[in-house]
Amino acid sequence: MNFQQLRSVREAARRGYNLTDVANALFTSQPGVSRQIRELEEELGVVIFERNGKRLTGLTKPGKGILTIIERLLVEAENLQHAGREYADQDNGTLTVAVTHTQARYALPQVVQAFRAAFPNVRIALQQSAPEHIAQWVLSGRADIGIATEGLSAFPDLVSFPCYRWSHLVVAPDGHPLLGKTPLGLRDLANYPLITYDVGFTGRGHIDAAFAKAGLAPDIVLTAMDSDVIKQYVSLGMGVGIVAAMAFDHGRDKGLRAIEASHLFAQNVTRLAVRRGAFLRAYAYHFIERLVPGITREQIESELYSAA
Repeated sequence: MNFQQLRSVREAARRGYNLTDVANALFTSQPGVSRQIRELEEELGVVIFERNGKRLTGLTKPGKGILTIIERLLVEAENLQHAGREYADQDNGTLTVAVTHTQARYALPQVVQAFRAAFPNVRIALQQSAPEHIAQWVLSGRADIGIATEGLSAFPDLVSFPCYRWSHLVVAPDGHPLLGKTPLGLRDLANYPLITYDVGFTGRGHIDAAFAKAGLAPDIVLTAMDSDVIKQYVSLGMGVGIVAAMAFDHGRDKGLRAIEASHLFAQNVTRLAVRRGAFLRAYAYHFIERLVPGITREQIESELYSAA
């Protein structure tokens, strides 16, 4: 039994049993992956995968139990490597943070600045993507920490912590008729073309839910992942924007006006997630403590190593 065999089984389950994708992920060949899986099955005396000819189609019942053990073994193997680096060099390394654009642009700068002052020899790698990709990157070990508003709490193999609450607001060009509506109503908004976030980004679910509950079908003419892109198209007169309140700056966003909308849409919670059971270096705990109010390393470890 070797780690390459274990990784082959894990990646096959993660990648929909597509051995070409598994081979690419493990930098090997498809026949090599098949051989590793077959040799492990022979050594254990158990068929791990269901097959249709040579094609893998799913996990057998014992295979599901074996996969759980393999996941745990590989996590602990990675923890050993991280622990060695931790004790060899505690103040150097790379902290990889997977994050949405809005959080990276508006919520993290002060945290990152303070972190760099405390750990000047640690490089920070910010990887920006959609929440579902962020979750997968943390689960696979590609990122140490994930930060997003939507989706992170839905994965049992992630431990997530609430960081802060925030609301949406409406953005309109100077002179727009909506600026005279006090208080603003959903029906008022529904009378104009709207520009907001892609589905699954930055609290979009709460926006859709509010209109649906009111029995309204808004005309969303353009969506984007990036708050600055949304504001740019609002400034061109293409529609009214709905953005995170943190993304609007009265001094910087010339020609645009913000309209209070916290009464229209439910509050959002940005969460920070790490992989359950993962080994975190000291500076990763420091980063989490700066972003999650009042949390301590002991509390993080208690959640990190508790059963799902």
